[in-house]
Amino acid sequence: MATAAATSVKLTGELPGAVDEKCYAEIPLHSPGMWGLPNPSLFLDFNLPLFLLQLAVIFILTQSLHLVLKRIRLPRLISEILAGIILGPTMLGKIPNFTENLFPQSGEIFIDLMSKIGYIFFIFLSGVKMDPKVVLRSGSRAWTVGLLAVILPVASFASLYFGFFSLDANMHRYRQPAAQSIFLIQGLIAFPVVASLLVDLKIMNSELGRLALASSLISDLFSNLGLTIFSTLRIGLLAEITTVISVQSFVLLLGIILLIVFTVRPISLWVIKRTPEGRPVNSVYITWASVCVVLAVILVDNAGLNYQYGPFILGLVIPDGPPLGSTLVDKLETLVSGMLAPLLITYCGMKVNLVDLYDLVFLNWVWVMVFFCLTVKYASVFLPALACKVPPKDAAALAFIMITQGVIQMSFYLNNVINQTVDGETFSMLTASVLLIAALSHFCVGTLYDHTRIYAGYQKRDIQHASSNSELRLLSCAHRFDDVVGARKILDASFPCKESPLSVYALHLVELAGRASPVLIDHQLGQKNTSGVARSQKMVEVFIAFETQFLGSASTHFFTSMSLPRFMHQDICSLAFDKLASMIILPFHRKWNQQGKIILDSSNLRTINNNVLDLAPCSVGILIDRQKIKRPASQSGNESSMYQVAVVFMGGNDDREALAYAKRMSRSPELQLTVVRFVSWDIDVRENQWDAVLDAEMLKEVRLLGQHQDNIVYREERVKDGAETALIIHAMEEAFDLIMVGRRHRDDLQQLLGLNEWNDLPELGPVGDMLAAAEINRPVSVLVVQQQIVKNK
Repeated sequence: MATAAATSVKLTGELPGAVDEKCYAEIPLHSPGMWGLPNPSLFLDFNLPLFLLQLAVIFILTQSLHLVLKRIRLPRLISEILAGIILGPTMLGKIPNFTENLFPQSGEIFIDLMSKIGYIFFIFLSGVKMDPKVVLRSGSRAWTVGLLAVILPVASFASLYFGFFSLDANMHRYRQPAAQSIFLIQGLIAFPVVASLLVDLKIMNSELGRLALASSLISDLFSNLGLTIFSTLRIGLLAEITTVISVQSFVLLLGIILLIVFTVRPISLWVIKRTPEGRPVNSVYITWASVCVVLAVILVDNAGLNYQYGPFILGLVIPDGPPLGSTLVDKLETLVSGMLAPLLITYCGMKVNLVDLYDLVFLNWVWVMVFFCLTVKYASVFLPALACKVPPKDAAALAFIMITQGVIQMSFYLNNVINQTVDGETFSMLTASVLLIAALSHFCVGTLYDHTRIYAGYQKRDIQHASSNSELRLLSCAHRFDDVVGARKILDASFPCKESPLSVYALHLVELAGRASPVLIDHQLGQKNTSGVARSQKMVEVFIAFETQFLGSASTHFFTSMSLPRFMHQDICSLAFDKLASMIILPFHRKWNQQGKIILDSSNLRTINNNVLDLAPCSVGILIDRQKIKRPASQSGNESSMYQVAVVFMGGNDDREALAYAKRMSRSPELQLTVVRFVSWDIDVRENQWDAVLDAEMLKEVRLLGQHQDNIVYREERVKDGAETALIIHAMEEAFDLIMVGRRHRDDLQQLLGLNEWNDLPELGPVGDMLAAAEINRPVSVLVVQQQIVKNK
C-alpha cells in the first residue's frame, strides 16, 4: 500500500511534564487498484481515488441535469446547485451510509480546497477580463444606472436594518449579524455573473448587452470599494479598538494594493514587450502569474479582509487582451470555469438541507429580506433606465439582468457559514434564493428581449430598390488581410462616381481574447485597437488608397470589432443597421493559395455568415475570392485588360438583386458585363406571375442598356435540367473574373432540377455551391447575393 510519509510530533522539553514520545499518522493517498487489495471495498479508503470518484459523480450528474434543463432555457448554474442538493442531506444523503462512503467528512477537505482554488482563479480571470478604462468611456446611461443600482439599495437596506432589525427585541442578537450580511450580499452586483448570463442568452453584443456590461462593471467596482471600506471598519468595531485596528487594516490593504500595482503592472508590461507580436506569452510567465495569485490571497487574508479581493486586484492590474491577458485566459479558462469554479457551486448545494428546518420564524424573515432586496434592486435599475429613455421592455430586461445572482453571492454566503455568521438553515434558504433568482432572471430576460427584432426591416434596404444615382452604402467585413484585398476588387468594380457615390464601411472582425467586454472601435474618432494595431493599420491603408483613387466619389469609414465568434454577427448586423447599408459583403469561409489548394476552411466563419444571412437588415453578398490562384501559362498571355463580370440569371429576388448591383458596375469603362439568362426548354412550366413580370422588366432594362453600351452583353441559354445548367456554368469559369449569382431559387425550377440534391453549402444555394467547389483551380471569384429579407413583426 502506497502512503504518504508519516508525520511525527516530538514533545520534549517544551512543556512541563512533556514526554519523549512520537505520534505517527498514515495518510492513504494512492491505491494499488481494486485487484491489488485484499478487499475491494477498501478502495474508497484512499484519498485520491475517492476524490476522483467524487469529481466523476458530480460532473456526470451536473451534465445530465444540464442536458435536460437547458431545453427549458435554464442556465448551467441551476444544474450545478441541483446536483449539490441531490447529493446532499436533502435527498441522497438520507440513504444510509451514502454520505459516509462517498462524501466522508475526512474526504470533504479535498472538494473544499479544490473548489476554493477554482474560485480564486475564477475571480482572478474575471479581473483580467475587466477593462477598468471602460468605466471612463461609458456613457451617461451606464453611469446613471450603474451608480444608482448601488446607492439606492444600500441606502434602503441600511435604513431597514438600522431602523427595524437592529431594534427588534424579538430577534436574537446572534441573528442580527446574519441579517446584516444578507443585506450586504444582496446589494452586490457581480460583473462576472452578469457577463455569464449575457453569454448564455447570446445578447452580449446587443445594445442592451453593452449597456448591462458597462453598468454592471461600474456597480461592481463601486460596490466592492464600499464593501472593502465597510469590512475594514467592521474589523475595528469587532475588536473594540476601532481606531487602531481599522487604521492598521486600512494601511495594510493600501500597502498591498500599491505593492501589486507598482510591481505586477511594470512586470506585465515588460512581459508583453518581450513577447513577439502575434505569439502567446511564454508558459513560464503563466506559472509565475499563478504563483502571484496564491501570494495575493495570503497577503489580503492576513490583512483581515476577504481572500477574494487579492486575486481580483491582481487581475485588474494585468492588462487585458493579447498577449498576456488572452494567454492567461486560454491556459486557465477551461480548467477553472469548466470544472473548478462550478465545483464550488455544487459544494455549496451539498451543504443545503431543505428537510430539517427548525427556526421557521427567522427563515420567514430571511425570505422577506430577500424579496425586499430583490424589489428595491429591480426598481433601482428599472426606474433610472426609464429615465434615461431606455424602452420599457428593454428596461425591464436590464433590471432582471442586473439582479441576477451566481457563484459570487454563493461564495460570500459560504464564507459566512465558515465564519459562523449564518447557520445551516439560513444558508440553505439563501442558496435556494440564488437558484430561484438565477432561473427567474434567465427566463424573464429571454422572454422580454428578442435582439433579432431590432434588425427587422420596414423599408427596403437593398440595391434593386435604390435610385440608380443615389449613394450606395456597403459594409465590407474582413477577418484577414486577404479578405480586404478581395473586397477591394469588388469595390473597384463598383466604380464610384459623382453621379453615383459609394460609401464603404469596413469592419475588421477580431476574436475577443482575454477580455469580458466586446469592443467596437471607430478609427475615425481616434480610437485605437491596442491588441492588433499592425493588422488593422494595414487594412486601413488599403481603404485609404481606395478613397484616394476615387477622390470625391468614394468615402471609407473603418471599424474594428473585438467579440466572441458566436456574437460577431450581431456586430455586423448592428453596424449595417446603424449606417443604413444596402449590402453586407462577407468573406467566404474557405481560402485558396496560388496553386489552388485550400489553406483555410473555418467552421466559425461559416457559422457567422449563416447567422448574418438570417438576421441581416439589408442585402448580403458572400464573396468567394480566388484572385490568388495563378492562371495556367497557356492563358496568361491572353488576359484581357477588361474586368470580365457575368451574372447568372434564373429569376427571383436574389437574381434581380445581383443584376441590379451588376448594372451599377457596368458604368465602369474598364468592365465587361455579360448577363446569361437560363430558360427552361419546357414552355408549359408555370411561374410565379409577379416574379415573371419583375424579371422581364429588369431584363428589358438590361437589353436597352446593351444597345447603348458596348460593354454589356445579354444572352439566353435554353436548358432541360440542372445537368445542362452545370455544364454551361462550369464553362464560364475560364472566361470571367467575377460571376454573380443569386442564393435562393424556387425548389421546382426546371433549370436547377437535380442540383438541389447535391447542395453541400445551403448558405450559397445550388449555383453558388457549385461555383464554390474545392476542386476549381481557376482565378474566378464568385459573389453569392441574397436580397434583404423583410420581416413582419
